[in-house]
Amino acid sequence: MRHGSRYLLTTFAAVGALVLTGCNGGSSDVVGGPPDTASGPSLTLVGYAVPKNGWDAIGTAFAATEDGDGTAINADYGPSGNQSRKVADGAPADIVNFSVEPDITRLVDAGKIDEDWNRNAYGGVPFGSVVTIVVREGNPKNIRTWDDLLEPGVQVISPSPLSSGSAKWNLLAPYAAMSNGGQDQQAGLDFVRTLVADHFPVQPESGRAATEAFLQGQGDALLSYENEALLIEQQGQQVEHVDVPVTFRIDNPVAVVNSSAHLDRANALNDFVYSDEGQRIWAEAGFRPANPEIESEFADKFFAPEKLYTIDDLGGWEQVDADLFGDNGAIAKIYQESTR
Repeated sequence: MRHGSRYLLTTFAAVGALVLTGCNGGSSDVVGGPPDTASGPSLTLVGYAVPKNGWDAIGTAFAATEDGDGTAINADYGPSGNQSRKVADGAPADIVNFSVEPDITRLVDAGKIDEDWNRNAYGGVPFGSVVTIVVREGNPKNIRTWDDLLEPGVQVISPSPLSSGSAKWNLLAPYAAMSNGGQDQQAGLDFVRTLVADHFPVQPESGRAATEAFLQGQGDALLSYENEALLIEQQGQQVEHVDVPVTFRIDNPVAVVNSSAHLDRANALNDFVYSDEGQRIWAEAGFRPANPEIESEFADKFFAPEKLYTIDDLGGWEQVDADLFGDNGAIAKIYQESTR
């Protein structure tokens, strides 16, 4: 979807069924065929809500393969951080898909995911996206860059990073842009502090909850994944999204839970999402596939930013979580201060 693309309004009800899935506290879904007709085992996918449409298509395609023969995927969606903590506390899962790597690391530390989960050619990340800004149709506030979000009167919707992985990506994009890739950390933090303190009217729990709040009329701009903006397009909303020239690459990891009762089938599903068929399914669902050859087939669908920062530019997730989002992280403190 290119800059300034328009969406026509249908009904909020049509989108409501979509965006409410997994917004608050998690919800369950079945993909790949209903359990009563599935001829293979059922796998439990625990994940964050944003890639639901991709998993719907993956489940159906995997069930039709020899390795997936009739498998049903019972999907449990919710805010990434909350979902990760739930599995760490003992909730059943065969495979997980979270918004950020630290939510996988939590399960590695808990002994539920093998340490070599990310040793494949794509670092355990089969798909991703980039951070974008969704605005009202016609872009009445003329929002084009991160600086425009700080204009007087502009209200911005984004979830809380205390529960949502989506929120972390959303904030890393302007932070990286304003700090010159982390070289001037104070400049980046000053921007985030002003954004959160003066321009965030609400702090939804998840990315999907933030989208729902925006579609119901809250705010002038929504910080979101590119794929989420493309999904809204398909739903016909009176919004458009801005391809920000300087933004951030989103990497969404997938890993198999080593205690799965169907470990071979879970590993087969994990392999399938990296196959050429699986990669094309992710691309068709609006996500940027990990395989660059497959991504090149969809070059007209995904814009090329002037500058695309990555988590590695900021020192990797271990450093970013410690410095920005952990218990003593600078951005976590900004959020905690904003709720007092």
